[in-house]
Amino acid sequence: MTDTDAFVTRDAASFFHQHGSSPCIGALRSAQGLWLEDTAGRRFIDLHGNTVHHLGHGHPEIVAALKRQLDELAFTPRRFTNEPAVALAEALLARWPGAPARVLFATGGSDAIEIALKLARVATGRHETVSLEGSYHGHGFGAFGLSSGATDPRLGAFLPGRHHVTPYWVGEEGPARMLEEVAGLLATGRIAAVIAEPMRSNCHVPPADLWPRIRALCDAYGAKLIFDEIPSGLGKTGRFFAFEHFGALPDAVVLGKALGGGMVPIAAVIADAQLNTAPELELGHYTHEKNPLTTRAALTALDIIARDDLVARADEAGRKLKDGVATIAARVPCVIGARGLGLLLAVAFDAARCERQPGPDFAAHLVASAFAHGLSTTAKGDGAIGLSLPLTVTDAEIAEVLARIEAMGQGL
Repeated sequence: MTDTDAFVTRDAASFFHQHGSSPCIGALRSAQGLWLEDTAGRRFIDLHGNTVHHLGHGHPEIVAALKRQLDELAFTPRRFTNEPAVALAEALLARWPGAPARVLFATGGSDAIEIALKLARVATGRHETVSLEGSYHGHGFGAFGLSSGATDPRLGAFLPGRHHVTPYWVGEEGPARMLEEVAGLLATGRIAAVIAEPMRSNCHVPPADLWPRIRALCDAYGAKLIFDEIPSGLGKTGRFFAFEHFGALPDAVVLGKALGGGMVPIAAVIADAQLNTAPELELGHYTHEKNPLTTRAALTALDIIARDDLVARADEAGRKLKDGVATIAARVPCVIGARGLGLLLAVAFDAARCERQPGPDFAAHLVASAFAHGLSTTAKGDGAIGLSLPLTVTDAEIAEVLARIEAMGQGL
């Protein structure tokens, strides 16, 4: 038995089994830049990274910042603050393009989503929500309840008053049906918030007028608009906030994943200061709410993104990837092209041209084929794989990724 097999076996014997993580497909001994290396010495380009690797894995400046912070101040009990926590809040607010705002921090995106929902509830006096069918917002009973209309009955009740509407990416009528359904629900006067990813991380880009029209509906009926940018924010799409592509300012945005520099867990809610209406409540009462280590990592990540102009780099690199995939599609029949914004992309494949049936089995075949070509990724629907790369990706690395995608497409 190899070391990798041994680790996977021990993992499977120790952890509760759950879809997508346990049992595992392998064991890693190194993650640097866009590369993963397993305990058998095999190397993979990480096209997934749980969307935390905006700066690549193991960025040396974040490692150094964390080491310094450990020596200076490793923890702050509640009721006290510290320099990196305040500086991070100020840095995020300086990026906010709207009216005055405030922040709260949490240790994960699920918790931050639920903070945003609490803010909307106390501000509106309402308790019901609208989200998109097929979306994903986390795994708390509140956040997961937003994520899909279909849940396993063994888990019991989720968030009450949750409504799921047709998402914009389902067929030609998707956007129109979504608008109609949202309008009908908002007209009831019971909706506290509409919550959605401005661009779903399956990488289907919404119509340009969709979110401005949803914004107008929320204003007309007194509901709040919350954007979940846990996978898409912090420059990933070629704008610091993904919503900046779409001309609609939300009442609150949730950031996470890459905020911790790919090393530590931290998420943030940035919301209109007018939602600061319930100081007597514990809206985000977390032990590590203002942890100096997690906030130092996040502050350092923001500094690197700004200093190295990585938002613009994401836009530029994303265009090169899209152009490269288009060139491949012109000579490899199985490849359709790339969709998405910036470096949050998906590569679509034609099942029929691959002489396969479309559906989940085809998606699994794509992921396995990518893995065989040294690309670690996930499915983005039934006919696409993720193409998520760090904002620090070089042109040489882009060329290597494209070469592997072409080889994969030729072998399907």
